[in-house]
Amino acid sequence: MATVELRFSALPEHVRTARLVAAAVARRAGVDEAVLDEVRLAVGEACTRAVGLHRNGGITAPVKVLLIEEEKQFSIEVGDEVPHAVPGGHPPGDGAGDADVETEEDEMGLAVISGLVDDVEVSAGAHGGSIRMRWPTTPPTTLPV
Repeated sequence: MATVELRFSALPEHVRTARLVAAAVARRAGVDEAVLDEVRLAVGEACTRAVGLHRNGGITAPVKVLLIEEEKQFSIEVGDEVPHAVPGGHPPGDGAGDADVETEEDEMGLAVISGLVDDVEVSAGAHGGSIRMRWPTTPPTTLPV
């Protein structure tokens, strides 16, 4: 299992770099060429979401992206360090209006990701959250010489 770890400051201009790195590693891992645009878009959406959460929450820690190459699948995990509401708890934020807008934006981003990726796992807790996305890979074919 090979893993590439990418950490970047929570700045919107770094999202493009994360998309490019993710697409390059996905290609090398054997993700089908026809799916690479979806990989780029999904990673961009997940990273944009994490950047927004960090900036809105005043978190200075970097956004973390793990690119994991496993046998027959490729995974990308985008993590944030923003405390998320736990069931029965209250969402972080100063005002209810701000929390409602952030929740709507968050739900929209997650809906876009779910539309792009068949295998998505979202987790959130008091110490941060993550979005894990998986794609099947095909083994490289060797051409006769």
